[in-house]
Amino acid sequence: MTAGGEARGARSGHLPVLYAQVLDGLRVVGDGTYLDGTFGRGGHARGVLEQLGPEGRLLVMDKDPDAIAVAEREFGGDRRVSIFRGSFARLAHWDATDNGLDGVLFDLGVSSPQLDVAERGFSFGKDGPLDMRMDPDSGQSAAQWLASASDREIADVLWTYGEERQSRRIARAIVARRDEQPITRTAQLAELIASVIPRGDQKIHPATRSFQAIRIFINRELGDLQDGLDAALSRLKPGGRLAVISFHSLEDRIVKQFVNRHAKAPAGNRRMPEQAPFVPALRDLSGALKADDAETRDNPRARSAVLRVSEKLAGEATLPSVLSGAAGSVSARQPSRGAA
Repeated sequence: MTAGGEARGARSGHLPVLYAQVLDGLRVVGDGTYLDGTFGRGGHARGVLEQLGPEGRLLVMDKDPDAIAVAEREFGGDRRVSIFRGSFARLAHWDATDNGLDGVLFDLGVSSPQLDVAERGFSFGKDGPLDMRMDPDSGQSAAQWLASASDREIADVLWTYGEERQSRRIARAIVARRDEQPITRTAQLAELIASVIPRGDQKIHPATRSFQAIRIFINRELGDLQDGLDAALSRLKPGGRLAVISFHSLEDRIVKQFVNRHAKAPAGNRRMPEQAPFVPALRDLSGALKADDAETRDNPRARSAVLRVSEKLAGEATLPSVLSGAAGSVSARQPSRGAA
């Protein structure tokens, strides 16, 4: 996936982002069990399946019903493949994972099919209903949320999840406009945002950060990511690999902190009573891997992709997750910021 829409697994021969690095990182063994928590159009999943033997298993998940339809159409006849519609945050609730996993992949962000279909409401470049839900059967749409949220709530979301410096100005404009007419289309919102942001040497569309922020909030993406990382660690076997591709700094920060928290002993504090020795649960194998020049030339959307691969050790981490559940709503510790 991508922050801007990486096509995953197109039959045209176009490979998904960091394809070879993901497969190398997962270190697929023929009789292993692997989970792709973000199937999309199945690019990485096909690569894993090609390396599995007759006793191997591939578990695929996605919240998007269109992605699940593709998985069932292309893989439904393969007895090695099991398919589950839902968020990877709930992977530990799927009984297919009870016997442990040899590898887990999360390819974060929004896919090209989601961006390219105007009716899904993700793109400011295509006019469509203002929806933005990855699972269109669950939760409120972006239009529904914008119709009822206060200007403070909107500004907090734009700043927290989009780092939009004009968050307050945009939020006030949204509230003023909806009092005149409902904001129900992507083009309406994009044009409104563009009209209130000061003109300048803008390298990206003025609505980019706001659309990202609203999408992340509506889909609870960062909260699901933290929950999914915790669930993956609980289901990985010792020696199992976790591979996560992120496309913006908020995602990558959560992944990096998660790996560090479970791989590195915390700094000592003389004022705290002595605790049990730290037992690492993960080994960082890769640091931050990025696409090379050749890939970014062929696929400019790969420029922002970051892959992190880690391996589960025999121990369990002694520190609790400090981010779990923190991204499903606007945190009280994130003040409303941005231009007045």
